[in-house]
Amino acid sequence: MSKLLLYLRTDTFRKNLIGALIAFALLFLGIFFGLKWYTKHGVSIEVPQVKGRHIDDAMKTLEKADLEYSIDYVYQMDAQPGLVIEQDPDPKSQVKTGRTIYLTIITETPPEVAFPNIIEKTFIEASAILKNQSLKIADTVYIADIARDVVLDVKFGGQPLKAGRLIPKGSQITLVLGNGRGADDVEVPNLIGLSLSEARFALSGVGLSLGDIAYSGTITDSLSTTIISQQPDSTAGFISLGSAINVTLSHSLPN
Repeated sequence: MSKLLLYLRTDTFRKNLIGALIAFALLFLGIFFGLKWYTKHGVSIEVPQVKGRHIDDAMKTLEKADLEYSIDYVYQMDAQPGLVIEQDPDPKSQVKTGRTIYLTIITETPPEVAFPNIIEKTFIEASAILKNQSLKIADTVYIADIARDVVLDVKFGGQPLKAGRLIPKGSQITLVLGNGRGADDVEVPNLIGLSLSEARFALSGVGLSLGDIAYSGTITDSLSTTIISQQPDSTAGFISLGSAINVTLSHSLPN
């Protein structure tokens, strides 16, 4: 024990201790400044604004700022393809050089969706289903059918479209709907002011017939008479094919 104490008091021990402390200090400083250089401690740059710009312009800006980038794609109808709509980190954030900036851009190619079954759905129901599938109604065509505003057929690009077929999101389709009248209904023509022969001709042209004929006042010359009223009248809308129209005639008024 006395030898150890004597050694601790020697110049050799003091020199070795001082050397060890200097070596430890140099090692600590080397590690400290090395890590500071490696991590660029205290050195940062501001993230540039690339949201709202085209991807080509955004990439050039990030490369110029010594930043990396990663791109994700989404589809949005009526949006400019290639437009940056999101960026992370946000603009003006402080990051180190080489940091990856995550971008979301609009893709040019819309994804496809399976066309839903909307046959025999009402127009309101079909519209809601199509909207949920990001599809648009380009036009509506009505045909004679007792089912009013019910989807009877669907067309895409002029061709029939069946449920389950894959079509691009945003596609415009045409709905074929029933008009609520049926195939045997025709519109009541307006016969007022026509002669009897003209009325017969007009009725035969739409598949109707002339019914009872009444006269108003004293008729001296049937050739000079015109129709002054009819039943049903033209405000009735539609009646069944083959129905009869009753008319009342009177002398034509002089010009």
